[in-house]
Amino acid sequence: MAEKVAFLGLGVMGFPMAGHLQAAGYEVTVYNRTAARAESWVERHGGRAAATPAEAAAGRALVFSCVGNDDDVRQVILGRAGAFSSMEKGSVLVDHTTASATLARELDEAGKEHGIGVLDAPVSGGQAGAENGKLTVMVGGDPAVFARAEKAMQVYAKAVRLMGPAGHGQLTKMVNQICIAGVVQGLSEGIHFAKQAGLDPRAVVDVIRHGAAQSWQMENRYETMADGLFEHGFAVDWMRKDLGMAIDEARRNGAHLPLTALVDQFYGEVQGLGGNRWDTSSLIARLEALTRRD
Repeated sequence: MAEKVAFLGLGVMGFPMAGHLQAAGYEVTVYNRTAARAESWVERHGGRAAATPAEAAAGRALVFSCVGNDDDVRQVILGRAGAFSSMEKGSVLVDHTTASATLARELDEAGKEHGIGVLDAPVSGGQAGAENGKLTVMVGGDPAVFARAEKAMQVYAKAVRLMGPAGHGQLTKMVNQICIAGVVQGLSEGIHFAKQAGLDPRAVVDVIRHGAAQSWQMENRYETMADGLFEHGFAVDWMRKDLGMAIDEARRNGAHLPLTALVDQFYGEVQGLGGNRWDTSSLIARLEALTRRD
């Protein structure tokens, strides 16, 4: 008999992730705040839609969530019609939302009160990674709980790793976003410099991509950055949310993040250009806007 699971949140990441579970033989019940989105998922993948998180989670051994921010998680999991109100003792919540480490620990404590295992499991790889089933999942939680959910997570991932106790998945995701921010700014400046110097940015990158400057961002974004196309899904608004959490956490743990804080400020300027929904490679648009003003 197929294992019954629930998936809460069908955004650009959750929609394909839940689809991979259904295709792998899991019996998936989905919930989304916009009900039409859930109905669209059922039409494409099968399974069924539920009217509330509690209804979706009832009787499910595994419940996955992937929503927007800390407050969304609290509403979907801890709210009056949230998942914890119906999940059975011994079941497991896997929260794929990129949220704060504080929230992860809060969920873990609430889960213990209900007899429910909790994993904070943010993902990296973007919309393409979710659609292709090649996400990286960084997990915080108890090893025994992780062992019960690992197989299911592997359905949509190329790498799944337990990083430590509750909160450590979210902390690892913060490291991921810190590293991305610096790389994208450097790539933006490089492509911008090439253009200003009269070089063909495609030819430049085609040479330097084989050396020490190579990065995932270079391989996957340099052409669209050169063309001013920023439609790859992970929006500036979301990146600022993530960097803000990293900066807040750094204030608590004493880490120094001068470059991260600066790039966060630059993303604020991109928002000022109307780029809230542009993807994170749009840092180059800020540089080009500055050049037009000079």
